Amino acid sequence: MPQRFTIQSENSRFTDPRTGTQQHGRFISRAIDAFYHSDYLGGNTEQRQRIGTVENIICTLKNQFNNTNEDVLRQATMDLSQILNTDLPHILRTTGRNNLTVCVVPRAKAENFYFRNQMLFRQTISDVTNRLNGFINGTTYIIRHTNTITTHLFQRGYGGDGHLPYPGITAETCTISDSVIGQDILLIDDLYTKSINIDEDCIQALLDKGAHSVIFYAVGKTVPRVY
Repeated sequence: MPQRFTIQSENSRFTDPRTGTQQHGRFISRAIDAFYHSDYLGGNTEQRQRIGTVENIICTLKNQFNNTNEDVLRQATMDLSQILNTDLPHILRTTGRNNLTVCVVPRAKAENFYFRNQMLFRQTISDVTNRLNGFINGTTYIIRHTNTITTHLFQRGYGGDGHLPYPGITAETCTISDSVIGQDILLIDDLYTKSINIDEDCIQALLDKGAHSVIFYAVGKTVPRVY
């Protein structure tokens, strides 16, 4: 079953893309009800290689260099489907909504940057949503049209072009459908990491667009490293 937490409205540090200077500001204007399936241990190689773990599912479906074996991808989509089929109905019941429109946080690069086999996370969510009662498929309601830096690869030098998260990056680099207006949204991402703020910014973009409410769900939630 998914675990519950709250995404707080807090000051965060970010790089202003116009000046290149470090700034402090808030990515979301209010606290957000959120859920996640399991802790994510990013530095654990054994977990990443073990079939069925959130570390394995997330890393496999990113398919960063489009070189992952088809059978491996198929297994990861099956594992993700099983998690979603359990967690999403639980979230609907817990939050007391009649229905939820499912949106997905887009990948860091523009839509046309990726191959089909690099978009299987979103496709799996779409397939599951279509089969579940009480959910509206809005998985293509947020489409990125301009590249941003891939945060999880940035420190390794593979982040690519664009900017790191800053308040307003989603609205400026994505097209958001008018279909979110007035809807209760369940926004899904593969991984939530506090202080990255791309999820917070996407939540705020949906609220600014006119969504009635936004609930957040991540398959994995990063466990802070202890030094």
